[in-house]
Amino acid sequence: MARLYLIPTPVGNLEDITLRALRILREVDCILAEDTRTSGILLKHYDIQARLQSHHKFNEHNTAQSIASRIKAGENIALITDAGTPAISDPGFYLVRECIAAGVEVECLPGATAFVPALVMSGLPNEKFCFEGFLPQKKGRNTRLEALAVESRTMIIYESPYRLVKTLLQLAEVMGEERQAAVCREISKLHADTQRGSLGELARHYTENEPKGEIVIVVAGAPEQPHVKKDKYAHMKNHKADSINQVESV
Repeated sequence: MARLYLIPTPVGNLEDITLRALRILREVDCILAEDTRTSGILLKHYDIQARLQSHHKFNEHNTAQSIASRIKAGENIALITDAGTPAISDPGFYLVRECIAAGVEVECLPGATAFVPALVMSGLPNEKFCFEGFLPQKKGRNTRLEALAVESRTMIIYESPYRLVKTLLQLAEVMGEERQAAVCREISKLHADTQRGSLGELARHYTENEPKGEIVIVVAGAPEQPHVKKDKYAHMKNHKADSINQVESV
């Protein structure tokens, strides 16, 4: 049965792709690419000659239904993005939804994504975490930051090097400068780097050292407030104490 394949591509080193992913990319009838020029480098490296078609956030609403129809007619189609797993802060969700609605089989291969190695390398608790992707740039940004300030799970945020210092300063303002965090840059690339410390320390570091490359911020969750066990008989005790005080006052 023909289907839509979502295929993760390397976030850095071109060797970070599975053998199965390479096989399917060679076998499908068409590869949908976020940027055909960027994906062309990967495909050329592995001598993959499949037909490429541009598929990105600016055209996906207009082409998703026709792509689903092509798959129903028998075409096997793969979706890749510039780096990482499709639909994770990248195009893909809308096409998947349309294909499911049309009764088209969808399969996502396991593979590269930036936030997992960043979370593991951060040294912060990772048994529970929340993935935020890119924060809102304008509308709703302050509201989102305030909500994250009380989030108890470790938080993962994607950011550009141009907004990194601003975001670290804002996080420090709402969460406190001492909240622990890590900044992971250029994951799996030649100049990969992870800086760990408090939000205040990281903001000062990148103010003095201009950041470059793709960035993942990992922030420790808020300390959980101690649970105070309520005494279900407290109101009865208070009532008894009030009664005794009234008697003594007489």
